[in-house]
Amino acid sequence: MPMTTKELKKRDAKRDLGAELLESVQQMKVRRAGKTHKITVSPVVSARMKSGLSQSAFAKLLGVSVRTLQDWEQGRREPSGAAKTLIAIAERRPEVLREAAA
Repeated sequence: MPMTTKELKKRDAKRDLGAELLESVQQMKVRRAGKTHKITVSPVVSARMKSGLSQSAFAKLLGVSVRTLQDWEQGRREPSGAAKTLIAIAERRPEVLREAAA
């Protein structure tokens, strides 16, 4: 039986579609001419994934908009010096960011 619009909205409110999509891409392997290639993700995405935070929570913690974070994750823009430092901390010590977000 198909889900109602209300049921779909309730289900989707609990999901982090960006994280789900990223996880799928990370698991994907591209096969061409008998060679296997790994998909790489940006350091910003990697840091956010390691922290276990959603895009909105990670952006809030860094003091930027979700749009700015998305631009960084997709390589359209580069983070500033201070943001780069926080992202490096998130990459090496994700528990620190989770603690700060709590």
